[in-house]
Amino acid sequence: MEKEIRSDFEFAESTFYEHHDIIQSHPNFIRDVWSRFTKKRGAKYAFFAIAFIIFLAIVAPMLSSHTYQSQIVEHANVVPRIPLLENLGIFDGTKYNVNMYQERGITGYYFFGTDTMGRDQWVRVWEGTRVSLYMAFLAIIIDLIIGVTYGLVSGYYGGKVDMVMQRFIEILNGVPDTVIVTLLVLLLRPGVVSITIALIIKGWIGMSRVTRAQVLRLKEQEFVMASKTLGSSDKTIILKEILPNIIGQLIIMSMFSIPSAIFTEAFLAFIGLGLQPPQASLGVLINEGFKSFLVSPYLVIVPTVVLSIIMFSFNILADGLRDAFDPTMKDR
Repeated sequence: MEKEIRSDFEFAESTFYEHHDIIQSHPNFIRDVWSRFTKKRGAKYAFFAIAFIIFLAIVAPMLSSHTYQSQIVEHANVVPRIPLLENLGIFDGTKYNVNMYQERGITGYYFFGTDTMGRDQWVRVWEGTRVSLYMAFLAIIIDLIIGVTYGLVSGYYGGKVDMVMQRFIEILNGVPDTVIVTLLVLLLRPGVVSITIALIIKGWIGMSRVTRAQVLRLKEQEFVMASKTLGSSDKTIILKEILPNIIGQLIIMSMFSIPSAIFTEAFLAFIGLGLQPPQASLGVLINEGFKSFLVSPYLVIVPTVVLSIIMFSFNILADGLRDAFDPTMKDR
């Protein structure tokens, strides 16, 4: 009988649990987001397109001996000429069956041609792209500093504080952007400064509303109530409990605000309220090229294509980030 009991209960070997217990290590949040983001082919292409444009905006003007405002009247209205492609019969500097480079004795290359003043469009386009990228960077800074702070305070404290802050936003949002920029132009000269101040005045409203909505959703959750019960200060709860849980949505919203800021600058420059010639921005170049569109269409096409690529890429990148930060998209 004793032998039967002993045979029924045996000690397991030390390697038994190593073969039968499977412990899965879950990736951290950042790695998980990156994994989902890399599966979005469109978002990856958009990211590389933006990186390439940033690289060209920094390096391309340095590759030319001209500046964005240097003029060579003898080289006015020269069509684009690009190495290698000219051997294929395209972008070879020919207009109306006449090679303008040979006719005028031009030995160099103008990749994007020249404008009516003989200025190198290659340099001017990438100088204008720098302005657009500055607007993108400015939009992110304004959203994350002013918009997030305003939304956190309004949503967390609620009550009369929230009511007053939201009424202020509604009044401010009722004033058209063009009116604000026009008033700034009367006080300041048209340029980057006036557009920057206009974005500081109104550019953060959308971000503040998104932040407020997220805070209202989270501030009654159990982990926030537990933190209050333990005696944490309002600052600690906002910065350590609420903000980390909404940072993904804030990043996505800031990415979506970039194309709007870029388009605002281009539109204001196009109607004459932005940068003024000889300063270069994509809006200025489109405005100048539009005047001679029938004669030199490349003056409009090139900056328009660059502007479209920038805005389209940021939109696709923002869409990819939204899916990456959304846990419900994990298995899609």
